[in-house]
Amino acid sequence: MLLSEIKEGQTARILRVGGTGALRRRIFEMGIVKGTKVYVDKYAPLKDPLEIIVMGYHLSLRVEEASQVTVEPIQTDDGQKPSDNRRPPSVV
Repeated sequence: MLLSEIKEGQTARILRVGGTGALRRRIFEMGIVKGTKVYVDKYAPLKDPLEIIVMGYHLSLRVEEASQVTVEPIQTDDGQKPSDNRRPPSVV
């Protein structure tokens, strides 16, 4: 599944980062690397860009950029995906 396909309020783990050259390097520099957990906070009204929380900070990505990132949704303990109102704990 692609990061651009994850719904608001869901958490996912990065499996692979595609793309080439400067785009791929930029994504890595923002902390989007294999094994990292990301939380999709919200989409803009027209669904582009999307805002994610990665390593405790908010990051906006274009849907085109997010479609280069392969993820797996993370299930909660009861087998359900996180609800829309669930947010990760704040990092201080």
